[in-house]
Amino acid sequence: MKHIVVLTGAGISAESGIQTFRDADGLWENHNVQDVASPEGFQRDPEMVLRFYNERRQQLLTVEPNAAHFALAKLEKVYKVTIITQNIDDLHERGGSTNIIHLHGELLKSRSVKNPTKTYECRGDIKLGEKAPDGGQLRPFIVWFGESVPMISDAAAAVQKADIILVIGSSMQVYPAAGLVGLARGGVPVTYIDPKPALNYEMKINKNLTVIAERATIGVPEVVEKLLLSA
Repeated sequence: MKHIVVLTGAGISAESGIQTFRDADGLWENHNVQDVASPEGFQRDPEMVLRFYNERRQQLLTVEPNAAHFALAKLEKVYKVTIITQNIDDLHERGGSTNIIHLHGELLKSRSVKNPTKTYECRGDIKLGEKAPDGGQLRPFIVWFGESVPMISDAAAAVQKADIILVIGSSMQVYPAAGLVGLARGGVPVTYIDPKPALNYEMKINKNLTVIAERATIGVPEVVEKLLLSA
C-alpha cells in the first residue's frame, strides 16, 4: 500500500471560516505576535493570552470541516495516509482522517506550565488560577514561538517514507515545517495546492513538483479523485 503524506496549513481551515494568522485580515492585526504566541507574552499577561485562545476555541466549535477535509479522508480507503498539519484545529479529525500529526499543538487540549507533554481535553475556557493535577497553571496546548516542536521528528520520519506528498494551503515559509518537503526521497511526486503558491527553496528545486493554484475545496477533491482512480 502506497503511503501519502499530506502537509496542511491555514488555507485549508480558512475555507471553514477559521481566521488565519498571517493573511491581511488575520488575527495578528489586533495582537502583537509576541503577546499572544510566546512564553514571554504569557508571562507578561496570562489572562489576555488565555482569553485570546478561549475565543479561538469557542469559534472552532462553531465551524465544520469542508470538502477538502472530507476528500482527504477518502484516501484512507486505498492508501496509507499521514496528515502533518500546522493547524491547531480538529477539522481533519472531524472530516474523517485518522492519522494526524499536529506540529503546533491542539486547541482542544490544555497542559500544565510545568509539563509540556501531559495533556488534558479542553472544550471550554481556561481560566487564570485553574491548575493541572501537578499544581501548575493550565495553558493552551500550543507550540508558541521560541518553543521546541516536539512532533517534528515524527513528521520528518513520515515524509522520508512517503511515496506521494501533497502540500495544501500552506505558505511553506515557516520553519521547521517548511523544510519537510526537502526530506522526501528522490523522485517522490509533490503536489502543491494553494490559490497563491509560494515556492520555498526545497520546492523550487524539486523536479517532481506539480502546482495547482486553486483553493483547497476545489483543488483537493480533484487531486484525490485522480489518486483514487490511479490506485
